[in-house]
Amino acid sequence: MANTQSMIFTIYGDYIRHYGNKIWVGSLIRVLKEFGHNEQSVRVAVSRMVKQGWIQSEKQGNKSYYFLTPRGEVRMEEAARRIFKLKAHEWDGKWRMLMYTIPEDKRQIRDELRKELLWSGFGSFSNGCWISPNDLEKEAKMLIEKYDIGEYVDFFISEYKGPQADRALIEKSWPLAEIEQKYEEFISTYSKRYIVHQSAMASGKLTDAECFVERANLVHEYRKFLFTDPGLPNELLPDMWSGDHAALLFGQYYKLLAEPASRFFEEVFREDNDMRCKDESYDAADHPYIVS
Repeated sequence: MANTQSMIFTIYGDYIRHYGNKIWVGSLIRVLKEFGHNEQSVRVAVSRMVKQGWIQSEKQGNKSYYFLTPRGEVRMEEAARRIFKLKAHEWDGKWRMLMYTIPEDKRQIRDELRKELLWSGFGSFSNGCWISPNDLEKEAKMLIEKYDIGEYVDFFISEYKGPQADRALIEKSWPLAEIEQKYEEFISTYSKRYIVHQSAMASGKLTDAECFVERANLVHEYRKFLFTDPGLPNELLPDMWSGDHAALLFGQYYKLLAEPASRFFEEVFREDNDMRCKDESYDAADHPYIVS
């Protein structure tokens, strides 16, 4: 079972942000009970997320509502674009390079920066040197400003002139074989589940609540690739890249479960939240971020 805070992130990203980004804590507790999380664990996780700056609280009468902070909204939007992008993009031939020398007394900042760089899609080329073939200039600037480390950092946009091929930089900076293996494991597990649930739904054996749990678990599991797969362009990927097949499976499975899953969430949400907040452009069966 996923930890409570991690699952709350998934629920915010896949549901709550389409309904005004705000939810009553009682509704959140009700939703998380479907995954086996109790009230105390939800309240502790929510409190921790407030301290971390992801969400804020608001009182309406005797009820507490929680909504994403601007920082939380940016992170959710970025994650959604990457999760629901089903095909690799074309490369502009440029490398982004971030180099830093952060002193030992700022070790905590250095450790946090490394985690953020990995999440954004940078690879560790060498000690203190991170690279990416993707356009991450905006992300790099945001991290430099966030941690106030301008005096310790240099950022370059450059071309690689050899002596090896560009793909050699990929092999040095990312464990592609490990990522490939994780994608193969995802495909092996979820292709079977997809067929089973397709059959169960056709015969009416899967409830809306069960579809909600399955879709949330699917997104939660696939979301883990944000921390490992940098989203490399076509030109730098292996010829047979399992990430492409996993993305296709994810998109089909997501759409299969979308309508009943969202129906369940709306039933819970409608009781104690303002349904007028719903983003009318949001179609559960045709996610706005599923792009080719």
